[in-house]
Amino acid sequence: MVTEPKPTPSQAENIPQQPKVSALSLSSIRAKRELEKSKSRAEKEHVDLPTEPFTETDMLMVWTKFAENRGQKGQKIIEALLLLNDPKVEGTTIIHELPNEGAKLEFETVKYDLTGALRGKLHNHDITIEVIVNEEISSRRAFTPQDRYNRLSEINPNLDILRKLFDLHI
Repeated sequence: MVTEPKPTPSQAENIPQQPKVSALSLSSIRAKRELEKSKSRAEKEHVDLPTEPFTETDMLMVWTKFAENRGQKGQKIIEALLLLNDPKVEGTTIIHELPNEGAKLEFETVKYDLTGALRGKLHNHDITIEVIVNEEISSRRAFTPQDRYNRLSEINPNLDILRKLFDLHI
């Protein structure tokens, strides 16, 4: 076992030591300002973050994929809240309606992660999510093929023309 020898008193004088400073002195205030300046220089500039435009379809794909991932991790309630209805896009704000305050509180637990996923996948860091509580909404989820067809034909009436053109049955 090797131990380092202790410095002799003459060697101890050569070691630079920080003078003790009172927390209320002018030199401590100066030291705090210098520390804050060095921290601010080290922080990343957020000016160069991407803000590419995106469509509602692109957003819905990322939203659905996020919900499915949460469901696979065992968070079925979160998955159900995310897939309860389709969120609407107004500029860079995504508006999601939930049926009650309890659902809103549960949604808030994943809002930060969801926002990060949307910003990363859509390359737009201006995206925000707004949650609206609407006690009168009901689940507009389509379960049968007929329900799915009706929902899609509401979104795009040309679907009915294609069905008739190719003589498809539901």
